[in-house]
Amino acid sequence: MATLEFVLDPYENEHLAMLGGHLDENYRLLEKRFGVEINNRANVFKIIGEDSHIQSVVDVLEALYQEIESNGQLTAEKLHVIVQAGCQELSDSSADKNSNIVINTKRGQIRPRGKNQQVYVENMLANDVTFGIGPAGTGKTYLAVAAAVDALERQEVRRILLTRPAVEAGEKLGFLPGDLNQKVDPYLRPLYDALYEMLGFERVAKLIERNVIEIAPLAYMRGRTLNEAFIIMDESQNTTIEQMKMFLTRIGFNSRAVITGDITQVDLPRGKTSGLRQAIDILNDVKGVAFSFFQAGDVVRHPVVQRIVMAYENADNNNPRRDRQSPAEEV
Repeated sequence: MATLEFVLDPYENEHLAMLGGHLDENYRLLEKRFGVEINNRANVFKIIGEDSHIQSVVDVLEALYQEIESNGQLTAEKLHVIVQAGCQELSDSSADKNSNIVINTKRGQIRPRGKNQQVYVENMLANDVTFGIGPAGTGKTYLAVAAAVDALERQEVRRILLTRPAVEAGEKLGFLPGDLNQKVDPYLRPLYDALYEMLGFERVAKLIERNVIEIAPLAYMRGRTLNEAFIIMDESQNTTIEQMKMFLTRIGFNSRAVITGDITQVDLPRGKTSGLRQAIDILNDVKGVAFSFFQAGDVVRHPVVQRIVMAYENADNNNPRRDRQSPAEEV
């Protein structure tokens, strides 16, 4: 066992109180997650534990304190994200060499958290087609949108195209009121939310008006060739084999495509094979195509989401069914 003393500067009583949480519950959380003992007097901390664990706790405490300094608060969501990132880096020593990977947007820098997100971002930067496959809450869509915005800002592409299969639960798009965008918008809301966060409402509206950002259902992709574009297909587990092939053959020169999905949440009619599932089987060795797989441990939402995903994974492992049907909505 080792001991390390360090100081968090600048000294601010209010910020230190936020860092510890009610009755020091945040310190107790770190002790439980990293297997260390944390003692502090004001801003002087003593950490007792294994060397690698101690350094991880120091990094997490500094990141949490910086978050409070920057934003004047520490939300439960941000606490979980930072602690989860620290746990992932501790469990995989190779994460350190990729820690300099950054996606730049006008709202700031976005850093992948943990090895799997880092590999995913590397794949998007190095390949023409990248698949991001895994459960809800692992950052697949958010990082894809961030990479698209970064490529647009650096003028590597001239436009961003967002699409997904419109698989309904009891309703047909034609029966819904409004024009095409209004009918498709509910299906693409996670993509909109990510764009708004990175570019702001007004900028996104202007780019959509100028067709620099285009949002369309997958069915409207047929017959097109997309050059100099960053193309994102979300919820790809709900494509048929024919739709997946159609989409992949739309990719033109100087374009990149990212396909995200979760093969455990297929909402196709029974008897229909997911195009994403088949793509995993037949495209794995194709040059220029990369696959990134996420696990329950990569979930960066509320801790209960990670536990829910793990529970479902355990249930699936105990009762495997190749074409399991479940709602396509992410948690």
